[in-house]
Amino acid sequence: MTIGRSVGLDELFRPSSVAVIGASNRPGHVGTSLFRNLLQAGFQGVVYPVNPSWKSVSGVRCYPDIASLPEVPDLGIVIVPAARVAGVVRELGARGTRGVIVISAGFREVGEAGRTLEEEVVRAAEAHSMSLVGPNCFGVFNTDPAVGLNATFSESLPPAGNIAFVSQSGALGAGILQYGIAERIGFSRFVSVGNRAGVDENDLLTSLGNDPATRVILLYVESLAHGRRFLEAAREVTERTPVLVIKSGRTAVGERAAKSHTGSLAQSGRDELFDCLFEQAGVQRVETLGELFRSAKIFSKELALAGPRLVVLTNSGGPGIVAADAAIRHGLELPPIDAATQSGLAGRLPSIASLANPVDMTADAGAAMYRETLTTLLAAAGFDGAFVIATPTGTMTGSSVVDAIVAAKRTSPKPLVACLFGLTDLSREAASLEEQGIPTYTFPEEAIGGLAAVARYHAWRTRPRTEIRRFPVDRAAADAAIARARAAGVTVLPEYAARSLLEAYGIRFPRSALAATPQAAVDAAEAIGYPVVMKVASPDISHKTDVGGVALGLGDAAAVRSAWTRLDSAVRAAAPTARRAGFEISAQVPRGKEVLVGIQRDDGFGPIVVFGMGGIYVEALRDVTFRLAPLRQLSAELMVRSVRAYPILAGVRGEPPSDLGALTEAIERISQLAVERPEVVELDLNPLLVRPTGEGVVAVDARVVLAPPSRSGPTA
Repeated sequence: MTIGRSVGLDELFRPSSVAVIGASNRPGHVGTSLFRNLLQAGFQGVVYPVNPSWKSVSGVRCYPDIASLPEVPDLGIVIVPAARVAGVVRELGARGTRGVIVISAGFREVGEAGRTLEEEVVRAAEAHSMSLVGPNCFGVFNTDPAVGLNATFSESLPPAGNIAFVSQSGALGAGILQYGIAERIGFSRFVSVGNRAGVDENDLLTSLGNDPATRVILLYVESLAHGRRFLEAAREVTERTPVLVIKSGRTAVGERAAKSHTGSLAQSGRDELFDCLFEQAGVQRVETLGELFRSAKIFSKELALAGPRLVVLTNSGGPGIVAADAAIRHGLELPPIDAATQSGLAGRLPSIASLANPVDMTADAGAAMYRETLTTLLAAAGFDGAFVIATPTGTMTGSSVVDAIVAAKRTSPKPLVACLFGLTDLSREAASLEEQGIPTYTFPEEAIGGLAAVARYHAWRTRPRTEIRRFPVDRAAADAAIARARAAGVTVLPEYAARSLLEAYGIRFPRSALAATPQAAVDAAEAIGYPVVMKVASPDISHKTDVGGVALGLGDAAAVRSAWTRLDSAVRAAAPTARRAGFEISAQVPRGKEVLVGIQRDDGFGPIVVFGMGGIYVEALRDVTFRLAPLRQLSAELMVRSVRAYPILAGVRGEPPSDLGALTEAIERISQLAVERPEVVELDLNPLLVRPTGEGVVAVDARVVLAPPSRSGPTA
């Protein structure tokens, strides 16, 4: 936010006086409903309607203009035509108002003329250091009884609670409020940010993270105003408050031409990029609005699932199986019931009951059996939490099983979630459980998704803390490598030109030489030692194998000469206009696992480090992950573990494990380069060969793209 304060925002959430400019008595007018909502919500401050057309609004004396108000309002709510908004904001600012909510539409969302009006509004707010929400927004509310603020045009509010919700969509926000009412979901604060001309999700994250009434923060975003600032704020907030986000736009958009594998992957996989960066900041991303609020329900009860081990209790096999399948999909575990616990249950349950996990008591189970069995399972040491499914039968009413579940819950501090599964209306029974702090769901898979989110958040909160490691760098060599490229007027550095920069940052390459003639290639191979690799050296060829420009395993001078002739012909045919410096002759590295490590710069996020399985199929397989630089050691380790092919690196079918320590360090070194060298806008190490443990990593190909000399590249 460039306007107002980023912490607290009391002028928006806790004003002592509010002026509604555009308040009205006209039926169906937004100014009519919003002003009435302020009164009916029990606002504890003073409300002033401002409109020269009315002497009173809803029985409250109306003032013709802002100058006539008897005191300076803390908050102004503006509902006038777009062309008048900037003038109103200036008048409020001149009186000393600290916050303004612009409900009015007709700005950037309608085109260039509206954008001009919006910029004028922003300048007016900036001139008076005002916090600006909107324009084109649904409003703000705070359910704290000491405030009672409903500055929206929704006539009814959900119950007071500890969930804060920030939405970029006003219409979606309005629907969510009705959903909250229907599902008994309690909210602390709500903000519709509209066009985000002033206050945005970053400011609100910080403010809500400091709000003692808020225990979980929900976000609906279509884009991020400032990606890096969002993730920095989120990383701090998630240390104490869970943040759940639903980001629309799951399809790849905004793809542009890129000169490297890394650039292509980052641009075409924007949604994967968001997934990885949210994970890096501890933000829980969910797929649907339903999942958002089902997870929030569990977080709002402040349940802590200290691990992934879950026990499921049911009296119906089908829902138990659904729960088990959902648990495995979400990364939860269903450990077997230990022998002592099984023995204790065997005498109480029907002979046909299943004592596996899920525990299926069968339809013969009564309320007393539920209480005893659930109490036993909660006491067992092998589980971090329990999920109970109850299908009322002819011998067990909904109210009796609720009493049984509540009684069992009182015996244990472990988190307990319930599913009341039946054909009859069980909403009253569900409400009874939730009043006792037991989140309750209609379907098993809904509850499991929420439990998994709580388990992930606990893992984030309790993760090992590591620091950003700084490695020694040959800065003179790095400076010289970039200076040579600048002097030559080039921005794309193939491996033979990029390796000195990368070696300055500790990346190891095989011994190599550039040859301009067949004889020079033979001489280089003799000096390096056979076998060698021959690769075309061209700033215009990104993918050498695509043009037939690579030959491996050349064992003698004859093989080198033959490869020169063959490769020269192939490259001329495939890339006749490409500039060539000859062929690069390198020592053949013993085989290792091929990975990619790279850098991509994003206008919103800054430097991004990319890691994945490498080689010629990297873009087809797309087994990659992303993190913002700079990276902590743990982040680099998690990057390696998060790719699908990690078991291959760890060693399978008798293969020795790869040198994961050396690989992690290489990723951290590239992260350091990304931060310290903003002129590097794209970088590929592909492939980087990961040798067995103790043998390190070796880069066998590289490519660096520099920003044009007129700029040093996007900054962080």
